[in-house]
Amino acid sequence: MKYSIYLLALFMSCIAFSQEQKEEKIPYYEVPEYSKEFTAGTMAARMVDGLGFRFYWASHELTDKDLTYKLNEDGRSTAETIDHIYDLSKIIVNSTLKKPNSRGDKEEMTYEEKRVATLKNLKTAADILRQSDDISEFKIIFGEQKIPFWNQVNGPIADAIWHCGQIATYRRASGNPINPKVNHFTGKVRN
Repeated sequence: MKYSIYLLALFMSCIAFSQEQKEEKIPYYEVPEYSKEFTAGTMAARMVDGLGFRFYWASHELTDKDLTYKLNEDGRSTAETIDHIYDLSKIIVNSTLKKPNSRGDKEEMTYEEKRVATLKNLKTAADILRQSDDISEFKIIFGEQKIPFWNQVNGPIADAIWHCGQIATYRRASGNPINPKVNHFTGKVRN
């Protein structure tokens, strides 16, 4: 009996370790090391990295109860808020890829697929920004309209950060608060 309990405990810890390893491969488990130089590109990249870290932990291990939670009937649910952040991440990455945004069909994705795609979009954008000497070249493109990068900061980036806070609040209200070992100031997770 003791032996089987030991094996079960070992098996469960292996599963937990495997899940942690999988999660660490998704961007923004922690904020990347900061750049040695201060440039417009490294500063913009750090803003996107901060967004990525906040989104990673706000959206980490949400339950069905968390995803359906909404403050009232007029507001968005957590799942709808994640959809919105995903759309914002596409605007952010498209700007750095110099691609126009389209208002096409919505992709059918699971919550986890959307979460990972959002994080990868943000990582791609941050990596491009970090290497850039002139971020003014990264315009937001809607049809023929080209909007300056300034609007990226007060628009999609700030909006997505705002909504990460909303998800954090909603998940706390639905009984699943963010891991208390997450330190948003350092961008690290305490052991």
